[in-house]
Amino acid sequence: MDFVNDKYWGKMQWVILEIVPPNDIEETPQAMEMIYDGLLGITKGINAVEQYVNGETRMYLSLELVSKEGEVHFYVRVAKQFKNLVESNFHAQYPTAEVKEVPDYVNEVPKVIPNKKWNLWGTDFKLSKPDPYPIKTYKWFEESVTGKALDPLSTIIESLGKIGPKQYFWFQLVIEPYGSEEYNTGLAIVDKLAGKAKEPAKGLLESLLTDIVEVFKGVFTGIAGNPVEFGAKAEKKEEAPLEFRLTPGEREVLKAIGENIAKSAFRTKMRMIYLGRREAFNKVAVGSFIGSLNQFTDANLNSFVNDNDSKTFALHLFVDARTRYRQRKILRRYRSRNKDGKKIFLNTAELATIFHLPNMSVISPAVHKIDTKTGAAPANLPIER
Repeated sequence: MDFVNDKYWGKMQWVILEIVPPNDIEETPQAMEMIYDGLLGITKGINAVEQYVNGETRMYLSLELVSKEGEVHFYVRVAKQFKNLVESNFHAQYPTAEVKEVPDYVNEVPKVIPNKKWNLWGTDFKLSKPDPYPIKTYKWFEESVTGKALDPLSTIIESLGKIGPKQYFWFQLVIEPYGSEEYNTGLAIVDKLAGKAKEPAKGLLESLLTDIVEVFKGVFTGIAGNPVEFGAKAEKKEEAPLEFRLTPGEREVLKAIGENIAKSAFRTKMRMIYLGRREAFNKVAVGSFIGSLNQFTDANLNSFVNDNDSKTFALHLFVDARTRYRQRKILRRYRSRNKDGKKIFLNTAELATIFHLPNMSVISPAVHKIDTKTGAAPANLPIER
């Protein structure tokens, strides 16, 4: 399967699209959520021959937020056949944004890092709780008094814009559309929180062992002179209505999970790399970025945490050699937009919160924006014949 998968994806042609936002975006991240719904169009049914003979798997694309020496860019890497689909969806929601094909920025740095002149630090991310528990999405970022919507991307952009010359920061989301079928696992969590979960049926061996234990208990109970009752069932007590059994916090969690599993989901590989020349390398940028992800944390719901299996560090034996191996491994996977390792499921609202075009409230000079508006020519222009 590895051979046929590599053969199939090795023939695929990819393009890098840079999305350059205008200065006057008024839309909330909900516009980006509609784009993700549109990107579900890259999916198709795969039959057994396509999967096991041709090596075809689910189509995927990569969303990338990149800081080049403090200048922040938005990129989408997609199969060439779906280039028009991505362009049309972005122009539908952001008509004045510029979508252009550009060279792959990963080729601007050496292929093998660390080396004598370059260093890097990277990690994958995972969720602290099961996937159906949502993170805080853009709908939470609203002032209670004025009702003004705050852009959660502003903190991330500020952290990326603070790096200096000879430094680069890459943030990547490799996503595979899954629709809503994956969140069926969330229904079990909802039932458990609501007190509707059914006890799993006992197997034959488990039932037999239970009966044997019950018989021995009955024997010793009889020897002690107490009455023996086999198979006595406890009377089921009437439960109070759900709204009285749950605390306010539990009701909010139940509501949040229910809303989360109702949206389309994307299986996501989320990773970041900070790299730069050794004379400028400063891991303070890493702490600033990871700190900006904490704004999506809710103690009752979910949060992003580092995946220690991929983080570029090592302890105890052969520390330097193992660290270099991890550094080169995560760089190689980033460059190829690899999906291996631990993955998480994020729905359209969660993705839109993390990766969207910043609105006009984000005035950071770090964002690469277009200065002039573009649009289609009027249909009634006079034409000389």
